[in-house]
Amino acid sequence: MAKQLKRWQGWLLFGGAMVIVFVLGLIVSSLLERRAEVASVFNNRRTMFNDSIVSQNEKFKEDFPREYETWSMTEDTSFVSLYNGSREVDILEKQPAICVIWAGYAFSQNYNTPRGHRHCLEDLRKILRTGAPGVEGGKEMQPGTCWTCKGPDVPRLMREKGIGAFYGAKWSDWGNQVMNTVGCSDCHDARTMELRPARPALYEAWQRVGKDVRKARHQEMRSLVCAQCHTEYYFEKENNNYLHFPQEKGMTCEAAEAYYDSIGFYDYIHPLSKTPILKAQHPGYEMSLQGIHAQRGVSCADCHMPYIQEGGIKYTDHHVMSPLAHIDRTCQTCHRQDAETLRQNVYERQKKVYDFAVKVNSELAYAHIEAKFAWDKGATEPEMKHVLDDLRKSQWRWDYALASHGAAFHAPQEVMRLLAAAMEYAKDARLQVAKVVARHGFTGDIPLPDISTKAKAQAYIGLNMPLLKQKKQEFLKTVVPVWIEKARQNKRFIAQPM
Repeated sequence: MAKQLKRWQGWLLFGGAMVIVFVLGLIVSSLLERRAEVASVFNNRRTMFNDSIVSQNEKFKEDFPREYETWSMTEDTSFVSLYNGSREVDILEKQPAICVIWAGYAFSQNYNTPRGHRHCLEDLRKILRTGAPGVEGGKEMQPGTCWTCKGPDVPRLMREKGIGAFYGAKWSDWGNQVMNTVGCSDCHDARTMELRPARPALYEAWQRVGKDVRKARHQEMRSLVCAQCHTEYYFEKENNNYLHFPQEKGMTCEAAEAYYDSIGFYDYIHPLSKTPILKAQHPGYEMSLQGIHAQRGVSCADCHMPYIQEGGIKYTDHHVMSPLAHIDRTCQTCHRQDAETLRQNVYERQKKVYDFAVKVNSELAYAHIEAKFAWDKGATEPEMKHVLDDLRKSQWRWDYALASHGAAFHAPQEVMRLLAAAMEYAKDARLQVAKVVARHGFTGDIPLPDISTKAKAQAYIGLNMPLLKQKKQEFLKTVVPVWIEKARQNKRFIAQPM
């Protein structure tokens, strides 16, 4: 006869059984919740597309109302942060020395902080850097390649016209075609809604180093759909401005520099110092990889597109913006500190970076100005070689560190390392200039212009800002409306274009 269980043993078995039932209940609840989510998103779709690219974002609204509604909110520019909120801020107004650093390049005319995705077409059209094509006396400033990341019309055009033909066209050639701002088909296959970067340059970059974007894990893909645009790139000048991500030698600042040096590339010659300059674009993906969050497996979407829970439905918030706007859904999913503590942690890191960056701005601008003084005093190319090498290295590190949106938090140690190197090279450039001008009989302090305001700095580098602004306004009033009307006739968009 089996021994009877002791009283405590019976209670133990009962408790254990309850725990098992509770855990199974949680698992079933999670499965049902996920099933409800999947059912609501896919099984209830009324519109099934036969094409992987659907340019008009409004066509997704009925089947994905939550995602569409939050995506539409990227039009909102009310979020204010200590640094880089949603508002448009004139960086050159705040830091006029940058006008001198970018002298000879269109960025010296106009450089603003980015707004939400819904504004990207409007901002591209109105920025002075794109010029005023189609206006008497206006210039065609950019190639067709400059539209690449501005919306789902781009992959459509690449397929219709050919990738090379898209890049090789003039910027104005696609003005009446690109009407739908960054949206659904930029990141999703419209047939399945699977995450899928739509830009061929990313696939090509990975292929060159023996990797396949299509085999990336889902969590990695939640960053790669951002990396197809928020990355360092250049245009192959001898190949119809074909878009190229310089990742062959690695994903660091120095790796990209080594690649550019290996092919003798430069973006432009600085008119003051005569330095062959590398212009960093926005290496957000590369810089994030240098930070602790990406190294711990956190994706871009985890922080900039956090999940929202509504009953049994869990979906991704498509209001892409600063994580500081929703700390409870971003930072606090991992960190247990209160929201204000976390916010101040971010500000502290950013402040250290930007305070030092202001000092580098001045040092680098004055280095270019003093190099011009040396040329004016009769310096020779061999004498200036060391100076130009220093300036190229300094500006590349300065630009790479600051052109990446959010890098002051994504990878603050890396940003400070690059800025420190930029400062060192700029100081050495000024020292070498002093030695050069001394050999030409000048031993005093090199005179420096007043570049304390944007207007003064732009005037010093020879920009006729009133004329540039006048031509741009004519372009916006006369050319852009024609583009929009032609697109309307060809049914290129549904809602009013941005």
